[in-house]
Amino acid sequence: MSTIDAPKYEFFSQLARIINSGQARSIVLSGNVNDLFFNGESYVPLVPFLLRKTSVSGLIQVVYELNGPVRLGGEDQAKLREAWAAWKTGLDINALAIKELGSDSSKIDLRRREFDQYLRDAIGNATQALEFLRQLSICSRVALRENLLIFIEAADMLLPSGDESISRMNDSQLRRIAIVTDWFSDPDFFSGKDTVCLITESRSQIHSRIARLPQVLGVEAPAPDTATRAHFVAWNQAQPAAAAIPVPEDSTTSQLDAPEPASQLDALAESTAGLTIHALRQLLLASAYNHRPVSRDDVVRQVEQFIQTQLGEDVVEFKKPTHTLKDVIGNAGLKKFLAETMLPRLALPDDRALPGAAVAGPIGGGKTFIFEAVAAELDMPVLVLKSIRSQWFGQTDVIFERLRRVLEALEKVVIFVDEADTQFGGVGEGAHETERRLTGKIQGMMSDTALRGKVIWLLMTARIHLLSPDIRRPGRVGDLIIPVLDPVGQDRRDFIQWMLKPAGEAGADLLQWLDQEGLAADFSAAGFAALRSQIKAI
Repeated sequence: MSTIDAPKYEFFSQLARIINSGQARSIVLSGNVNDLFFNGESYVPLVPFLLRKTSVSGLIQVVYELNGPVRLGGEDQAKLREAWAAWKTGLDINALAIKELGSDSSKIDLRRREFDQYLRDAIGNATQALEFLRQLSICSRVALRENLLIFIEAADMLLPSGDESISRMNDSQLRRIAIVTDWFSDPDFFSGKDTVCLITESRSQIHSRIARLPQVLGVEAPAPDTATRAHFVAWNQAQPAAAAIPVPEDSTTSQLDAPEPASQLDALAESTAGLTIHALRQLLLASAYNHRPVSRDDVVRQVEQFIQTQLGEDVVEFKKPTHTLKDVIGNAGLKKFLAETMLPRLALPDDRALPGAAVAGPIGGGKTFIFEAVAAELDMPVLVLKSIRSQWFGQTDVIFERLRRVLEALEKVVIFVDEADTQFGGVGEGAHETERRLTGKIQGMMSDTALRGKVIWLLMTARIHLLSPDIRRPGRVGDLIIPVLDPVGQDRRDFIQWMLKPAGEAGADLLQWLDQEGLAADFSAAGFAALRSQIKAI
């Protein structure tokens, strides 16, 4: 483990720069916020990680979560209690001890008890807790030497976006939104030294009246990269209770003669792309319990299960096509083009790679079957995108953000979209706002240079004219539009021979008649498959 550097969390560096520069005093921290992070000694949840990293003199850390208390360190709580008493009584905090000896003693003691009562009342009363925190920031500016750093967990549950309609919110929700809006919009607050950090998986889950304030900045925690996963595996190996670190059983690692531990760690870290530290930990614990190394199938199964859990089974599906281009009937010219031109371009690891392709052709032409074979030839994870729209307001944006984090974490992936014209709408005036926003984000992801060579988009459609022109443009799938038409000529005869094969010698004399008279000129690949099935059933 000594040779593996500790993870470098760029999102924390960005957060620290915003706080130190005073660029913003209200921040939304989103993304991979439910994972584990290395604090220098062990892997811990996000808030303990942040508390450890921001533990510096002159800064008082405050943590609040729904149905929980306002958490403060013992010394910090005493400092805040004294500052509260000084602020409420109008006394100088430096003179508080002297004033307490005189006639102001009862007033000072009353304000101290008031502070303690507010701390107790905050438990189970989110509205009062937020107002108390707002009052603390005012108190800090007036009477406290230190600055406050306030972390509010599960901010989406405290300030939910809902359907964005104020009229449908209850009084408590309205008041909480009003409190935080007034708090963040106060010039004395955003020009002061105290900072509030709202923690949520997605910024879109927080009510737009807060999330869209210009003085609120966002920081996103990405999924762990290969170096972070390698560090966790090495750290886990060094723990007394940890079993030997397993190695994925693939063609690369299984042929190594007594591989060095570093090679084992690298192999496991690379093969688990797409997993969070939590999911990787589960994989290692299961392996240690079963006293056996993790196989390639174990890794693939864990990645698939994790991603489907994150996105939902109705959103994505993993496919493992077993047929290759050799199994595709007919389409000789297309297969040659795919093997010699398209596949080499798709396999490139950098910006020389194609972003993907649009595949057009009549229904039943074999588009899906052919390009499933292409995906199998690439030997990459195949993610079938079913639908990323949600019936719940705001969830579509959340699903998209999860999808993007997954794609950025995977080393290489094929996104397979069937009936793409119905999956992706337009951006015109007739489209719903959510539809326009979703389509715009998908288009941006297709042309994102950071994803070039990592994400391959294969869009199937029988109605390519209904696909957004922005999606069809060069730089996205418009770089390559492939027609898959009904078979003609030798391709058609190949299909007829394949169709008649189950009939044996009885079908040998039917080839020419079926080609010239028996079957329509536009007979589709799906039609040939259906007839073959009938012949096999006879």
